[in-house]
Amino acid sequence: MRMALALTFGLLSAPAALSQEPPSAIPPEALAAARRPVVLTLPGMDAVQVTRDLRYTSLPEGRLAMDVYRPAGLAAGERRPAVIYIHGGVPPGAPAKEMGVYQSYGRLAAAQGWVGVTFTHRLGFPKTMIAEGAADVASAVAYVRSHAAELNVDVDRLCLAAYSAGGPMLSPFLKDAPAYVRCLVAYYPILDIENSAAHRAAETPQTLAAHSPLRQLAAPGRKPPLFLARAGGDEIPDLLAGLDAFVAEALTRDYPLTLANNPGAPHGFDITEPTPRTLEILEATFAFMRRHLGR
Repeated sequence: MRMALALTFGLLSAPAALSQEPPSAIPPEALAAARRPVVLTLPGMDAVQVTRDLRYTSLPEGRLAMDVYRPAGLAAGERRPAVIYIHGGVPPGAPAKEMGVYQSYGRLAAAQGWVGVTFTHRLGFPKTMIAEGAADVASAVAYVRSHAAELNVDVDRLCLAAYSAGGPMLSPFLKDAPAYVRCLVAYYPILDIENSAAHRAAETPQTLAAHSPLRQLAAPGRKPPLFLARAGGDEIPDLLAGLDAFVAEALTRDYPLTLANNPGAPHGFDITEPTPRTLEILEATFAFMRRHLGR
């Protein structure tokens, strides 16, 4: 159960003022973390406009929905860049967008003048469902762009931010990325699923190859800037080995990579470790987004 908790630990958090009760499908060990927000706060986080439970896909599963966080007072037709947050593996039935880390990230984005988008997709744990999750991510991005007018989104300025086991969901955007994806962010991500025992046990070799971020680095085409946050004390099996292999390959290929290491920090440090280094990394992340998205 420790591995299950660790894979979801950065996801199962919600500040009491911003959250709903966690669903019963979440393991009991995770409930203590279920109300934690990101350790960074900004003025205006509580004043943002939130639109909940948008159905971004025609699939019948009820939890596949999206929440959109917008700055207060936007005029009709006003457009802002959007940050689309991609969660990692969650227990069966857990609506990840309700978890505090994503509620607070959505509010953090909106407090800085962007549109924050959180959504639940089918990527899970221990059944990884990589291809299904990737299809949902593509549907979510398409929904945001096709509904940009009512969501106040600038369709040409998107950032995708993935966490933990959500790392493979960035694979389509690491090779020949569309121009509207201005930048990528990955926090303590799994970046080499071909050498991850958990993924090899759950997926076909074809799926592993198609969705492993490390493999995508060799593909031609546009490479959007990537901010990568590394937890130096990450406890997830195979994660650091794969992340470090990704970094080495990215540097060999001269990828536009910004690496921030948090020495000794655990998986999910952005909700558990309010240290000066964690705050520095969070602030650097938003500065990176501002450089590539504007306002």
